[in-house]
Amino acid sequence: MTAIPKPHNSATGPTPPLQSGDRLTRSEFERRYRAMPTELKAELIEGVVYVSSPVTDPYHASPHFDLIGILAIYRFATPGVVGGDNGTIRLDLDNEPQPDAYLRVLRECGGQSTIDDDGYVEGAPEFVAEVAASSAAYDLHAKLNSYRRNRVLECAVWRTYDAGFDWFRLREGNYEQLDPGPDGIVRSLALPGLWLDAAALAKGNMEAALRSVQAGVASPEHAAFVTQLKAARHVKG
Repeated sequence: MTAIPKPHNSATGPTPPLQSGDRLTRSEFERRYRAMPTELKAELIEGVVYVSSPVTDPYHASPHFDLIGILAIYRFATPGVVGGDNGTIRLDLDNEPQPDAYLRVLRECGGQSTIDDDGYVEGAPEFVAEVAASSAAYDLHAKLNSYRRNRVLECAVWRTYDAGFDWFRLREGNYEQLDPGPDGIVRSLALPGLWLDAAALAKGNMEAALRSVQAGVASPEHAAFVTQLKAARHVKG
């Protein structure tokens, strides 16, 4: 029987470069990451290192930019919710992803994550979003499983090759698809008022995508959520 190799955890000697497929502890991953060129991106998913390749414009950079813009509109209209772009998230000892985007409720407003002493997000954001080339990408496999196990409430994955959009919600410990309504709009359950015409966004119809998110932040559901966030902040304050 072949022995399973133990994760490397050397704290002395020259710092080896991070390479995809390395099995590391989170502390060793962070040690090596700090020695990397700042323009490179790496993630630790289920104890395995993934180093990202340079990204192309039509299949990642431009969609990523558009997605951030849509989520920013919701964040601006929702006091108590903040967002991030490629921020490091310490989920657990085997997982330190950098999602393409995330939204999280502040701890003082009832959220489930915080900022630790090193300036990293500690714990699961309520919502993460990834831009993936296709369904074969690890965003829809190992990474999605790590989000599920750490109770990220919702995860959206934009598949840019086939112009598809998957939106998962956590229910009884498993992810299930959050389907659009009859009008084609996906409505977040974790973040009320986060409405998105995901099909329009995936096809580059930014006008329709913009209208959907604007309608969401003008909805009664969103107004009630903002009131809830303010009340939670007042109680904890």
